[in-house]
Amino acid sequence: MPRSIARLAASCAALLAAFLLLAPGARSEGTFTFKLATVAPDGSPWAAGLADFKAAVEKNSGGRVKVRTFLGGALGDENETVQQCRRGQIQAVGASAGAIASLVPELAILELPYLFRSGAEADYVLDRVIGPKYANLFTDRGLVLGFWSENGFRNFGTRNRAVRSPTDLKGLKMRSQESPVHLAMYRAMGASPVQIPTTEALTSLQNGTVDGFDQTPLYTQAASWDTAIKHYTVSTHIYQPAVIVYNRDYFNTLPADLKKVMADAAAGIVTDLRRQIRALEPLLLENLQASGIQVYNPTAAEKAAFEKAGAQARKDYVASASAGEKAVYDAIVAALNGYRAGKK
Repeated sequence: MPRSIARLAASCAALLAAFLLLAPGARSEGTFTFKLATVAPDGSPWAAGLADFKAAVEKNSGGRVKVRTFLGGALGDENETVQQCRRGQIQAVGASAGAIASLVPELAILELPYLFRSGAEADYVLDRVIGPKYANLFTDRGLVLGFWSENGFRNFGTRNRAVRSPTDLKGLKMRSQESPVHLAMYRAMGASPVQIPTTEALTSLQNGTVDGFDQTPLYTQAASWDTAIKHYTVSTHIYQPAVIVYNRDYFNTLPADLKKVMADAAAGIVTDLRRQIRALEPLLLENLQASGIQVYNPTAAEKAAFEKAGAQARKDYVASASAGEKAVYDAIVAALNGYRAGKK
């Protein structure tokens, strides 16, 4: 290479390195800025919780940390923003466990159908098992576990056919989250799952590409998916946690005192956010009914049929799961058995 070209290449490399050091999220004069993306829309409990987190971090850091939140999928769908976070294009993402599982596959186990019977059981597993014992699953993939929230229990929404048992799903094209667990659940119940990103689901419902979906009452209304359905079945078949994670390399640049500020801010909102989301559910179901949607609560026998199909989906998925996924599954089952036996 001629010396002039070599010198030019070296200069360009130096300029690029300087630019990267000044990129959003990098340290500049003792301050740290990070972008946090989520598909949760403005006006949702998630948005309010993240606003509280932002306010606490910025106040208690004395302005040394600046948080920029991007709501409603402004920076992309869940799986896309998870990958952006891993690459450091953004410094944090708030997403469902199913979306984080696109990078941390062991987390897919958390969304197996009928694994959890209540929010309290899920809290116990997330706070006592996954968080303390499996933090390395995140760091090994370039992430740091920030804090938990939730989407809640998912139910079936359909355009033209009421779903009162798994047999009613047969032949229906159902929008599925891009997750092997969700696909396995639909197939066990006889439906035809169609993987569609969250940000494209409403259009797919409106134009008839799919016949229905499964989603929580909260997100169903926050994203206006309820405007495209006539029926909503309270099947509570999948509990879906949500989680805020940071880019590992970015997080490691923070001094210890700022890491503590962020941890304290997270601890201050987790319990309250869970409580708010769960308290909303009865009101949200009332809203669905008031808007003309037929809300159906399965009978005990119908619920048992859903649970039987869910158990088959769990069995099939775990049978072909990786050793890491099986280890997490076994730890969850052991914790749940202890919890249910009163050995908290």
